Amino acid sequence: MSKKTILIVEDEEAIREMVKFSFFNSKFILEEAADVKQAREKMLNNMPDLVLIDWMMPGTNGIEYAKELRATPETQWLPIIMLTAKSEEKNKILGLSVGVDDYVVKPFSTKELIARIKAVLRRSERNDGKLIYFADLLLNKENQRVTAHGKKMNLGPLDYKLLAHFITHPNKVYSREKLLDKVWGTDIYPDERTVDVQIRRLRKILKKYDQEHLLQTVRGSGYRFSKDE
Repeated sequence: MSKKTILIVEDEEAIREMVKFSFFNSKFILEEAADVKQAREKMLNNMPDLVLIDWMMPGTNGIEYAKELRATPETQWLPIIMLTAKSEEKNKILGLSVGVDDYVVKPFSTKELIARIKAVLRRSERNDGKLIYFADLLLNKENQRVTAHGKKMNLGPLDYKLLAHFITHPNKVYSREKLLDKVWGTDIYPDERTVDVQIRRLRKILKKYDQEHLLQTVRGSGYRFSKDE
């Protein structure tokens, strides 16, 4: 089995050195970055299998970087473990709500860190392709649920099908006819106005979670799901 590459994004050199030493006889290859800018450069050359991110860093902090990774198609699958001295429950909830997979509180033992890395990698292999992030939304295709800011959205069957279609096909404009075909299916022939009714319903649901801006009307063409205004 090939060694997994772990990228640590941590501004404290002493912590990077401690983790590097603990990986010496492990099955991991460690890449280091002192800040988010360096991390972006590292990923251009070699995409890691998991990233360890320090919460408090100069410039872009760990939470903002985790959001960035989850919002980028190329890295939305990437397992993330947050390293932080913030042990309060509200901080853990914040980290998990932006898509962090696990949370390690400083000071930590290197044995615990390695155990958590292995556990997260195992989970990511089982969940491969089943979890899709877009903006503040997380689609779980396995249990057919969508969460916003970590909160489960109350969706009916058709609400879920329509929202799941948009999340998995972002930034594309779909006509009413196309949506009828993709979401309702070819065996059902509702009026195209049915699409408008369902779109309005979905917008109301998204508004409860401050996400209605994602579902956009493209005048004369149809609808799209996008973070761009």
